Amino acid sequence: MKKILLLCDAGMSTSLMVKKMKEAAVKKGIEVEINALSIAKFQENLGNYDVFLLGPQVKYKKAELAAVAETVGKKVEIINTMDYGMMKGDKVLDLALSLID
Repeated sequence: MKKILLLCDAGMSTSLMVKKMKEAAVKKGIEVEINALSIAKFQENLGNYDVFLLGPQVKYKKAELAAVAETVGKKVEIINTMDYGMMKGDKVLDLALSLID
C-alpha cells in the first residue's frame, strides 16, 4: 500500500484535500493511506510514508525538506496551487503516485 503525507502549517487546511484524494483513490480502485500533518511532524514521520506533498503555503520549505527526504530515497513536492485551491483530489493523487518508485 502506498503511503502519502500532506504537510502544511498546522495540518488543518490539507484535511479536505486528504478527503478528496481518498475519494479519488476509491474511484480508481487504488489502495492508499493518505494523511495530513503539521510540517513540524515531518522528521518524525520520514520513515512512515512513501512521499510527502507540501501545501502551497509552505512551499518555501521544499528545498530543506527535500534534502532530508533524499537521504532515505523519498521525494517532497509542492501541490499545484490551482489544484489545491480547487480541491482537485484526483490531480494531487496522480502527482503523489507519480513520485513513488
